[in-house]
Amino acid sequence: MRKVLALILGGGQGSRLHPLTELRSKPAVPIGGKYRLIDVPISNCLHADLRRIFVLTQFNSASLNRHVSRTYRMDHFSRGFVEILAAEQTPESTAWFQGTADAVRKAQRHFIQHEADYYLILAGDHLYRMNYSELLDAHLEQQADVTIAALPVDAEEATGMGIFTFDARGRIEGFEEKPSAQRLAGMTSRLGRGTGFAQADPARPYIASMGIYLFSRDVLLELLETEAGHDFGRELIPAALRRYRVRAFPHRGYWADVGTIQSFYDANVMLTRPHAPFSFYDPVYPIYTHTRFLPPSKLVGSQVTNGLIAEGCYLEHAVVTDSVVGIRSRIGAGSRISRSVLLGADFYQPEAERTHAGQTVPLGIGCRVTLDRVIVDKNAHIGDDVQLVNAAGIDHADGDGYYIRNGIIVVPKGGVIPPGTHV
Repeated sequence: MRKVLALILGGGQGSRLHPLTELRSKPAVPIGGKYRLIDVPISNCLHADLRRIFVLTQFNSASLNRHVSRTYRMDHFSRGFVEILAAEQTPESTAWFQGTADAVRKAQRHFIQHEADYYLILAGDHLYRMNYSELLDAHLEQQADVTIAALPVDAEEATGMGIFTFDARGRIEGFEEKPSAQRLAGMTSRLGRGTGFAQADPARPYIASMGIYLFSRDVLLELLETEAGHDFGRELIPAALRRYRVRAFPHRGYWADVGTIQSFYDANVMLTRPHAPFSFYDPVYPIYTHTRFLPPSKLVGSQVTNGLIAEGCYLEHAVVTDSVVGIRSRIGAGSRISRSVLLGADFYQPEAERTHAGQTVPLGIGCRVTLDRVIVDKNAHIGDDVQLVNAAGIDHADGDGYYIRNGIIVVPKGGVIPPGTHV
């Protein structure tokens, strides 16, 4: 893998994940109680001994930059690095990144200086494990110019992804980004033997791009120079199909695009289930993250069923069910947390501040609080006797100190919910 250079795309504005992206980029969003989404592709790279990694950033990048610089420090005696390439004004262009391909095109003035035969382009907001060494092996074995990781999906998923069509021999004959439901009728794949997709679930008849691209060096540079398109899925991949040998690499494990409130919520709650399809508990391929020196979590008279409790938490006579409790979370006596995702806190609030008369709502979850299907972002203050359960079944709303998206209540970072609030 010494011949491969990785480019991780930091994502755009992330409006579908708002308010979690109001103050941070998508790859910087916490997941699983203690990780950030960017940790996933970087960890996959490190396990494949791919140690030259650029992260291309643009929107709300301060939090992401800080996390990467603090977490991934390579050996001084190796050539490895994880380096941020932020959007910048240059004599050639004063514009922001206009898409995935445009970001790589504008960043090439920096990464082209590094020796590499292949470029691996990754998204920074997906949850999965993949052995990129196997991806490279398939690329070489098939003498491909471009290899795209792909997996079977159902009709609902297919309308939000790039879909391949194959001929009877399993060769890619077409690709369309986010086809309409009407277009899908003619896009069921005809997969021949030897493609790796022949045994796909009949309920998932479409083959979708995962947004993971392995390019031979000269092919990527030529495409960026000769094609004016801004996006890989919409423009450069269809152009590559007309000019180069493009192959699909089958991914057989779990994968999720965590780009919406619904998908983010679903991915986190999935982690709490027994025998979940993805788990951070892997003795061979762990997901790395920032090292913190936090005490063990303390549970006083509390009950947890199907929960993830991160380090440094304090739960007092609380009941937690099917929920993720992030780092430094504090949950008061008599509170019940179900089917919820708490992202935790960046710091501990001194006890004197918590109990001082006249102070605002203390940091964390107060006493006798009920949360059901709620995402609580970092450093939130939820007062005593609050009930966030969406009793009215509202699908979409902006409230006083909270949002509702797809029926899920979201308390933003640093949000304050006064005592006694019922939603």
